[in-house]
Amino acid sequence: MVPQGLSNFCLLLLLFLHSSPGILAVNNEDPTAKIMEEFSGYPIHEPPHSFDPRSLLSSLSVDVQLLLSQIADLSTFSDTPAPAITRILYSEKDVLARRYVKNLLGLAGLSVREDAVGNMFGRWDGYEPELAPVATGSHIDAIPYSGIYDGVVGVLGAIEAINTLKRSGYKPKRSLEVIVFTSEEPTRFGIGCVGSHLYDIPYNLTFECSRLMARNEAVMKALKTTFDKQNISFLEAARSAGYAKGVDDLSSVFLKEGCYSAFVELHIEQGPILDAEGISIGVVTAIAAPATLIVDFEGNGGHAGGVLMPHRNDAGLAAAELALDVEKYVLESGSIDTVGTVGILQLHPGAINSIPSKAHLTIGMVITWLEVAEDTRDIDEKRRNEVIEKIHESAVAIARKRGVNLSFKILNQDPPAHSDKSVIEAVEVASKELNLTHKRMISRAYHDSLFMAGVSPMGMIFIPCYKGHSHKPEEYASSQDIENGVKVLFLTLAKLSST
Repeated sequence: MVPQGLSNFCLLLLLFLHSSPGILAVNNEDPTAKIMEEFSGYPIHEPPHSFDPRSLLSSLSVDVQLLLSQIADLSTFSDTPAPAITRILYSEKDVLARRYVKNLLGLAGLSVREDAVGNMFGRWDGYEPELAPVATGSHIDAIPYSGIYDGVVGVLGAIEAINTLKRSGYKPKRSLEVIVFTSEEPTRFGIGCVGSHLYDIPYNLTFECSRLMARNEAVMKALKTTFDKQNISFLEAARSAGYAKGVDDLSSVFLKEGCYSAFVELHIEQGPILDAEGISIGVVTAIAAPATLIVDFEGNGGHAGGVLMPHRNDAGLAAAELALDVEKYVLESGSIDTVGTVGILQLHPGAINSIPSKAHLTIGMVITWLEVAEDTRDIDEKRRNEVIEKIHESAVAIARKRGVNLSFKILNQDPPAHSDKSVIEAVEVASKELNLTHKRMISRAYHDSLFMAGVSPMGMIFIPCYKGHSHKPEEYASSQDIENGVKVLFLTLAKLSST
């Protein structure tokens, strides 16, 4: 029992402090709490503790069955029948899929907003919301006849990681934000990572080395003249989906450098390494440098029976010759990590009895590097650019030889990006705490994280996919691997949001 005299003293002390403003807070310190702590010898407010991932392990329970059912549900929003998925930017199925995910963000208790191009954000406010938040997420659009896991695991897995953190009782210091990026895939308008590219700060990039928009008027103008195969502009397509209404200037989408304290993306590897080696987690240290070339040949065409071979200006054969040269120059580059793909080859008019008068090629190139030193990156980027120049020279020579007109454009020629040390270490610590095998590795496919590196420290978490299959219906990630990935993301987000 507290003595009566002591009780009266404490009451008088509290009344005195509340009636004397001059004694209140110095350096935001509560004088009442300070005096009571000194008098009693016991702390009223516990000092902050450093983050210990082991404290969350006992409450770490991922609802993997719910997550798998959500992945299956999302796969139904497709323009092609199962098991293939086709979900093109701003299409009806894309809009329906967005609504589905937006509802999940709301059910998770996140505050949801969308920007002018449809990038979606779901935020869980931290107890110090003025600090730069930690972000995670990926994309839900899908190329024609692809699989159900690419991007989707990183979106739905992020929502489940947030739900798991909430169930554990964790309270983030920094806000946590799930981002659903618009059009990571280049299917509709010929360029990928539209949403995250709008965030990218170009530094010393020229216009040709950036994507649709890189924070300058020249790119804004180019965006307004970008059309799909049906001659629908980017802005028209966005408005048909409910975005960019009454807006021509999309600069509201831009993010400033430092707007996030970190960004981490969960993704299937889209390569065979983790699956072949039996490793649970890939810790991404760097992302490859992509480039996209647009080539058009135009000849005279004519009747396939009436025009003799010596008199032809066949745009189709010009395209075929260039396609073989792409393979040749990539193989001669001296790097196993340089790849080139003629992913689109279209002939006009496309009739068996008509000589092709037009041919269109879209060539994708990627260069990765095995060292993280800046000089190695520079050497490999130079190698890629040398291959591009050889392809250009070949296209010019082929056009001259075959008497066809040539249009050669470099749509993008992006630099590679390094993952941030703090994110790499957070992913590794999480993997160790979960006793999961893991290895550092390069991402040979590009992702939204490549461009988020321009505004935030960045990193990626890879999980295995069966035999490396991706961008086709056979794409598959096991429930155990998905669960492992969400658990690593759970601990990584907790670590990054606690500082």
